[in-house]
Parts: sequence; C-alpha cells; structure tokens
Amino acid sequence: MMRSFHAIACERETLAATLDSGDGKTALLIVSGGNEIRSGAHGGMAHLASRIAEQGFPVLRYDRRGIGESSGQNNGFLGSAADIAAAVRFLKQEQSAQNIVAFGNCDAATALALFGPDAGIDGYILANPWVIETSSTPDTQEPTISSAAIRSRYWDRIKNPRTVLDLLSGKIDFGKLLKGLKQASRSEKNSALSLRLRDALAGLDQETNILLAKRDTTARAFLSAWNSADFEPIRKKANITVENLDSASHSFADIDAKNWLSEKILESLRKA
Repeated sequence: MMRSFHAIACERETLAATLDSGDGKTALLIVSGGNEIRSGAHGGMAHLASRIAEQGFPVLRYDRRGIGESSGQNNGFLGSAADIAAAVRFLKQEQSAQNIVAFGNCDAATALALFGPDAGIDGYILANPWVIETSSTPDTQEPTISSAAIRSRYWDRIKNPRTVLDLLSGKIDFGKLLKGLKQASRSEKNSALSLRLRDALAGLDQETNILLAKRDTTARAFLSAWNSADFEPIRKKANITVENLDSASHSFADIDAKNWLSEKILESLRKA
C-alpha cells in the first residue's frame, strides 16, 4: 500500500487529493463533510482510507474547491457537483477503476445522493445524511432541530433512571425540562432539503447503504424524515438499506464506531 498526492482539474480550479493505492478494480471515494479537509476530523478519514486500502481497495480523498489545499471558492455542499464528478473521472481515467463506491458523512452524504448519479457513481454509503435547513454550513450552523429529533433525545433521558434522581436533587431544572417537552410536542413538515434528498434517493438504482449513529442529532433529524409519510415509497426500495449504530458519535470517532464503519464500508465494496 502506498499513499500519493495528486492535483485534479475541476472547472479551471484544482482539487488537492490523496490516493491510497490498492490492486482492486473497485475503488472507494471519500467525500468530506462540512468544511473539513480531506483528512477528516482528528485524521479519521485518513485512518479510514488506510484501513480500506489494506484490504486491496484504492481510496481517493480530496478537498472541495475553496477548502484546505484546493483552489477556488467554497460554494458549500450544494455547489459541489463538479467536484464530485472530477474525482470520479480521476478514478476512472487515471486509476482505471471499474466500479466506484462513494462514502460521505453529514452534508457529504446528501451531496452524494444529489449529484452522484450524474457523476457515474456505482454504489453509495451515506452516513448521517444532512436534512436540517439552515442558512449556513453544518460547521457553523444554528439549525432548527426537528421536533422528532428533540422527542427522541428527551425519551432517551426519561428512560434513564438517573434522570429521576437528577430531577429530585435539582441537577435538572424541571422548568427547562417542561419547556423542552413542549417544544418537542410540535408537529412539523419535512424540510425542503429532506424532500430534495427523498427525490434523489428515489432516483438511485445503485446499492445504497445509509448508516446512522442513532443518538447523533443529525441522524435523528434524518430518521424523523425517513419515518414520515413523505418517505414511505423510498422505505420500500429494495436497493436502499438503513443500519443503526447505538452511538452519539457523529464522526464515528470511538474505537467501536470506527470498526463498525470500516466493516460496513468493506461489505459494500466487496458486493460492488
């Protein structure tokens, strides 16, 4: 296994990219979420790439335009269609990859669902897809969290026997708890972004595995949309599976979460 560095052309700009080599004809494309560089939070994506490449699968990571070492303007995840397409072309033309499975976490997952089909991606691993409406990015947002996500979080607390003790001892403010429960009781419609994601998923014919750290706020917001009536036809699609990990780690940072994520990605690569 060898790690090399590349510059990928993208609409008169350059994407800084890192390739972990492998002898397999199926390659993994990792798309960074938020405004993170290609190494990911705490080097998590770089470590993941090494683990996958050790099993023989080439892995490409890149910085989106305007992020890290890449040139150009940062247009956010909704402006990243050309970046994804450029990375896929590089893998197919320069590395002779026959199949490309793409992995993204948070808004990168949503971007892959939206723009992957036009780029020619052959399989999808979408972790904690971003469906929260905000005027900023997932790195800097002050989002409006869905009521269902809030209900899920409060239900976890109420099920914990420690919560009763904390209420009696005054460690939990009873007034704030009631206020939170009132907020959680609101009914609401799915966000425009979640409906756009739904339509994108409806159009995917490739194998698509959605991975959720089920106690993560972003995952809970997605599950709220996924379990709604709007998503009912999508839930019936045979090529889409949803798997949950009992974790609150958005970036799958702890050892158990890292191992689970790696195994799920390897399963998808071996089936491609």
